[in-house]
Amino acid sequence: MKSQLRELRAQKQWSQTDLAERLSVSRQTINAIETEKYDPSLPLAFKIARLFKRPIEEIFKAEA
Repeated sequence: MKSQLRELRAQKQWSQTDLAERLSVSRQTINAIETEKYDPSLPLAFKIARLFKRPIEEIFKAEA
């Protein structure tokens, strides 16, 4: 799944650790999502969308 997470995080000038703390997950989880090695759970995806005030569909896109 493609993710805009890295770009959104960079706009806020947050490190992976900063974002992980805000979402109560590990830095490794953030890294795995950004490198497309892990698809977040639905509750985590909603939490990310709320944090960035964006629709989930804008942050995560299924690959064709």
